Amino acid sequence: MLGTIRAFWNDQRGIAMILVAIMLPVLIGFSVLAIDVSRVNSLHNDLQKGIDAMALAAAAELDGRSDSITRANLAVTTLVTNNTLFSTSGDHPLVLADMTVTYLTGIPASDDTALGAAGVDANGVNWASTDPKAVSFAEVTVNAAGAGSFATIFPASFVGSTDTMDIQPQAVAGFTTAVCDFTPVFICNPYEGDPDHTLQQAAADPNLRRRQIEVRKVGNGAAAGPGNFGFLQPPDGVGNGAQALAETIATSKPKGCYGRKGVDTKTGQNAGPVQDAFNVRFGIRATGGGFNTAAYGPAANVRKGALKTSGGAGQCPAMNQLTFGLAGTMGLPRDQSAPYMNGRMGDGNWPLNTYWSTNFGSAPMPGSWSVTKPTRYDVYKYEQSANLVNQSSTGGETGTPANACPSAITSIDRRLLYGAIINCNELEAEGNDLSGHSVGIPVEAFGSFFLTEPVMSAADDASVMVELVDISSGGQGTLDKFVRNEAQLYR
Repeated sequence: MLGTIRAFWNDQRGIAMILVAIMLPVLIGFSVLAIDVSRVNSLHNDLQKGIDAMALAAAAELDGRSDSITRANLAVTTLVTNNTLFSTSGDHPLVLADMTVTYLTGIPASDDTALGAAGVDANGVNWASTDPKAVSFAEVTVNAAGAGSFATIFPASFVGSTDTMDIQPQAVAGFTTAVCDFTPVFICNPYEGDPDHTLQQAAADPNLRRRQIEVRKVGNGAAAGPGNFGFLQPPDGVGNGAQALAETIATSKPKGCYGRKGVDTKTGQNAGPVQDAFNVRFGIRATGGGFNTAAYGPAANVRKGALKTSGGAGQCPAMNQLTFGLAGTMGLPRDQSAPYMNGRMGDGNWPLNTYWSTNFGSAPMPGSWSVTKPTRYDVYKYEQSANLVNQSSTGGETGTPANACPSAITSIDRRLLYGAIINCNELEAEGNDLSGHSVGIPVEAFGSFFLTEPVMSAADDASVMVELVDISSGGQGTLDKFVRNEAQLYR
């Protein structure tokens, strides 16, 4: 008997079956778990690709216009089609009900800061907004118990977990706007703080665009407030002096690009070269004799209400060789009243009939002008299209630049000044020194302004008289050739 027991104890036959029986559930469990992990990974990839595409589609519409969020939602529902596999729903097309789309004015500086589906980050900062003009990011998060719901094969409930899981990837895409070939100038938003009108409304309404604005240089003579202008950092390779800055303003071929998310301001320069930079556009020779090459040619129409009364006949006139206000000469006149911006923005009521009769006599005006008074820029363009530039006023002035000046430039409109429009009051309240060197200043919009008359003085507070023509965000589209829009993923 003892021998039989000893033999049984030492008998190892069939031990493999025992080990297999013990390990088989473990092996099957790991195999099922591996299948679940593979399915989870595949589902997560499908969902992430889908919401990445939807976030990009939405962000591409966030251009600051009043209907940007409406267009963004439409893009999510109609422009992108993505299906997911391996979820409980099987082959499932992603629809708006499967996700939460939130629009943000900004995102946390660090990617390590979590951002909830409602746009509130881990620090409690709420980035969400429903203002279509303020948002520039689209956040898309997959909802729980939807397209990302996953029923496991592995019986996780046996180990105290659940047999289902929710995969909720998130994507955040942003919209960036930059302009290229713009002059390195910023203009303080003349409608900042206006209780009645926004900048976008002004750009869309000719009655508001007609208002003539007197802008002054930020610096010794003026603070950085609505209606003032200053300088941006010129592109690399241009130089940092006053003359180099003036050249980038005066040239018809400016270099460099500026982004809406942030521009760098430059310390204010003396106004003399800058006055010349504006005035060469009117066919007025620079004080120091510069700007004489073809790149600094005048506009095709330089009518300004002045005649050359001194200097050689073969010279392009300097400012002190011109006499303004002579009988029978009239440049585009100022508004008859300036009730806005402490007397520096007019009411848009300017003497069109007097200007017309002085310069063009009995030539007919377009009939539409009797219904809606045109802007000065509209009149300026009509003079060119109707071949009136070379017609003499009663005092003998024409709009054709002198032959001695560099040839007139017709490929672009030299009477337009392009620049960034920023909310100066808000930015200075935040501690930015706009008369010095500030970095990363956000831009409300990029704009074009019509120079209505030459800059008459080189003093630090020299006035530049302009009309607003258009803006890049919510405008009329005339700046599209300068704008580069790009949507990109941030998270």
